[in-house]
Amino acid sequence: MPTYTVTVPEGRLSAEQKRRIAAAVTAAHCEVAVAPKYFAQVIFNEVKHGNYFLGGAALHGDHIFVHGQIRAGRSLETKHSLIIRLLYDVAEAAGMPRSHTWVYIIDVPSAQMAEFGRILPEPGKESAWAEALPESERTRMQAIGLTA
Repeated sequence: MPTYTVTVPEGRLSAEQKRRIAAAVTAAHCEVAVAPKYFAQVIFNEVKHGNYFLGGAALHGDHIFVHGQIRAGRSLETKHSLIIRLLYDVAEAAGMPRSHTWVYIIDVPSAQMAEFGRILPEPGKESAWAEALPESERTRMQAIGLTA
């Protein structure tokens, strides 16, 4: 459901830093947005030097950008808490100053998203949605991330 795209200069993050960032993003989303762990997706996008511009100039220095697409319906307070948590936890996991960590949260209406072959539920209605899935899909979904 939530999809977080983490964009960094190519080669900036080690495999261990990526693992820690993915774990931090997943934990933040699950705890703050109150959603099951298996819904959180984290995708890393490494950009070659000269392919990312800031203020019209090629990006230089140490930056990390986190773009989260989450289901609409959460309060502004919840979204602010999520942004702050991501800001702190991602910066720490990346070994980067918070001032070089940028976080964006974008609301997407549930009716405009589909996963596991179904339109997604409103926040708070995940249990009923999951129970309506075929057993094989529910089992597959609930097994996601169990070894992480």
